[in-house]
Amino acid sequence: MVQIEQIFPSLTWRIRHETMYPDEPFDIVKLKDDFDGIHFGLYLEHRLTGVVSLFHEGDVYQFRKLAILPSAQKLGLGSQLMDYILDFCKIQKATKLWCNARINAKEFYYKFGFHETDKTFFKDGHDFVVMEKELSS
Repeated sequence: MVQIEQIFPSLTWRIRHETMYPDEPFDIVKLKDDFDGIHFGLYLEHRLTGVVSLFHEGDVYQFRKLAILPSAQKLGLGSQLMDYILDFCKIQKATKLWCNARINAKEFYYKFGFHETDKTFFKDGHDFVVMEKELSS
């Protein structure tokens, strides 16, 4: 059974750490603007298993730190979380949703209609590309 709900920012940190930066200090996963965002948790069998954080300026939204625990990856949970935030953004009348995608995760975002921009960068040992999707208002 999967349930997705809004969660407190600090609940995202453990999942982010275990999934994205397990060999780094815990505080690396805390974003300076975490308490300005909207955070969602995916619960699998009542256990917090995945997280994603949304931030916006006007009607343009960015999602950050989409993470599913390694033990639960490849089960379609990331797709369920993406579908959820896409629906949420449409309800909020967002015009665009974008992210800084790890290069090795680009294919995942293509499935949801995201396209690459020409903006790329290297951070924390990973190559990233900015990907975005226009949303119909």
